[in-house]
Amino acid sequence: MNRIQKNDMVKVIAGNYKGYEGKVLKVYPDEERVIVEGVNFVKKTLRRTQQNPQGGLAEKEAPIHISNVKLLHNGEPTKVGYKKLKNGKKVRVAKQSGEIIDN
Repeated sequence: MNRIQKNDMVKVIAGNYKGYEGKVLKVYPDEERVIVEGVNFVKKTLRRTQQNPQGGLAEKEAPIHISNVKLLHNGEPTKVGYKKLKNGKKVRVAKQSGEIIDN
């Protein structure tokens, strides 16, 4: 279980996009990177195809390091911890408020 998961709302806390908020589109746990919607755009070259005979450039989101984002819980950035429930299930917990993030 990762501290940051797909579809979480996060806030960027470091780098060129500091202060931006967005939804996590993809998580790469082995590389400790995440792709956040609307953050860290790069230009990619498109090769010519039958559907796109001109080719050209396209902008898409690139991954950023997971240490540069914080999870948003109730609109506030928070650290994430873990707690084991009585039924043995492991859930994520907001460190600042102590509330359970996962259902």
